[in-house]
Amino acid sequence: MNEMAFRVTSDDGTTIAYDRKGRGPAVILVGGGLDDGVENATLAPTLAERFTVYNYARRGRGASGFTEPYAVEREIEDLDALIAEAGGSAHLFGASSGGALAMEAAAAGSAIDTIAVWDVPYAVGDDIRPRFEKYIADTRRAFDAGRDEEVLELFMRVTGASDDDIAAGALMRSRMSTAAKQTPHWAHSVALAPTLVHDSVFLNRYQLPADRLATVTQPVLVITGGPISSPYLAGLPSDFFDRAADALADLLPHAQRETLEGPDHVVDPQTVGPLLLRFFNSKH
Repeated sequence: MNEMAFRVTSDDGTTIAYDRKGRGPAVILVGGGLDDGVENATLAPTLAERFTVYNYARRGRGASGFTEPYAVEREIEDLDALIAEAGGSAHLFGASSGGALAMEAAAAGSAIDTIAVWDVPYAVGDDIRPRFEKYIADTRRAFDAGRDEEVLELFMRVTGASDDDIAAGALMRSRMSTAAKQTPHWAHSVALAPTLVHDSVFLNRYQLPADRLATVTQPVLVITGGPISSPYLAGLPSDFFDRAADALADLLPHAQRETLEGPDHVVDPQTVGPLLLRFFNSKH
């Protein structure tokens, strides 16, 4: 679990854990699937050169609490509580599904200055819709039955894991080992598995909510790492993230589209960090 030093209370009483680093205008880092804040934490040292960086564990993850029932509105309220803690406004960086959450918060009217998103996983294209519809239905059934390990396995399968991979418990994160299910990494991921079902809710069943996001007026930097090359995402079309990014950038009134060749799906601070510094520090 990613331990964090600070706490803020959301509107429904849920405690949200976060770390804070640096000085200057606020930047809040919003994590993606199966992340309790560890992956975005690597960006903090670079961004803290000019900003106060808030890296938090979304509800139901790590040291943050969770209050039933789940609702997208509660996750937006968590962000609003952090924004208030940060002084009333903030830049946002959202990785993967965290990018979709950042966009939903902007569409809901949260006090956001600018937004940068990385590899937002909307499933754009008739060729992959049936697979994601099945994944959503299967994970909901497993979740309702309390089978968290099955939820994790279904997530691995939809991104490209083979039956052999799943039988071996190979984890679909480059920061995690490919060891068997007995490892602490596997247990940690299973604990986070219910949040994958939550992600599919605010991701609008992985369909880009064009009408809603078209109302976002903030400048938005839409970033991808080019064609997918990571073996743990081999089941997705190579342009999966580029499709979503292009569609998102096309509908936003103030979007900037960037492709960084080479990075993995997990954020690389050496390539993404300097781009974020320039974007958040520029006048729009």
